[in-house]
Amino acid sequence: MNAPGLAIDVTGVTKRFGDKTVVNAIDLQVRRGEIFGFLGPNGSGKTTFIRMLCGLLTPDAGSGTCLGYDVLKQQAEIKRHVGYMTQRFSYYEDLSIRENLDFIARVYDVPDRRAAVQQSLERLGLENRSAQLAGQLSGGWKQRLALAACLIHSPQLLLLDEPTAGVDPKARREFWDEIHRLAATGLTVLITTHYMDEAERCHRLAYLAYGNLLARGTVAEVIASGGLTTWTVTGPHLPRIAEALRSHPGVEQVVAFGNTLHVSGHDAAKLDEAIASVRDRQHEWVRVRAGLEDVFISLMDTAKDNFE
Repeated sequence: MNAPGLAIDVTGVTKRFGDKTVVNAIDLQVRRGEIFGFLGPNGSGKTTFIRMLCGLLTPDAGSGTCLGYDVLKQQAEIKRHVGYMTQRFSYYEDLSIRENLDFIARVYDVPDRRAAVQQSLERLGLENRSAQLAGQLSGGWKQRLALAACLIHSPQLLLLDEPTAGVDPKARREFWDEIHRLAATGLTVLITTHYMDEAERCHRLAYLAYGNLLARGTVAEVIASGGLTTWTVTGPHLPRIAEALRSHPGVEQVVAFGNTLHVSGHDAAKLDEAIASVRDRQHEWVRVRAGLEDVFISLMDTAKDNFE
């Protein structure tokens, strides 16, 4: 059994496809009621890891529990208590919202099915659209339907794989408000995302790159572990400044953020020397705390692709 208070408690979880290791000996503990974010580039192993946690894939090595059930031996039990929202919309487009939810409730053998479907429609604001075909819904409404379907059997853990890709900012914000409401009731949420503003709404984060876990902790802890020094510069002809800086030792990234450049590196002294070489009265330089995106890009740049 897992430690009290932990929804996920796994050690050394590994998955290989042929001679490629796509998830490499990952240790992870997620507390009950926690919103835990997974960051990482495409192909980093996030989805594969999630599928092992919810019983859809069997690890090649490692051990541990999900919701107290053994991830190697009790996959059927895990599936009954997990809601999994995939990257792609995976419900029947020629059925209505209500019909889709009723079908999923049948699959899970939900007691008092009709009442459960009605409650789900009301909770996620779908009641007025309940007769609308799923194929006619916008991205944001499809997202709501998918979340409602994940919750219909009252799971203890939600696994959400890039759930807000392709939806507008308003729908994303409403979705995250609902996720925080659910977590406040004790539901555990494991979510993958590429959006830094969403990552900052998680209680804790883990960063995966090409199968390896490179960083984990709160947002502040992940940023601190990156060890980056970052400056911002504003003024005219920023592309020219960026080009000049990229050739200097100590400058590891130069990234445009609107009308500002972020200039970062791990060696503060060398970075200061590089900046001194291009300073002039036309530009304003300010040393700032590195952001999550700065650290994200730095980790991507230093990670080794396991398919090379």
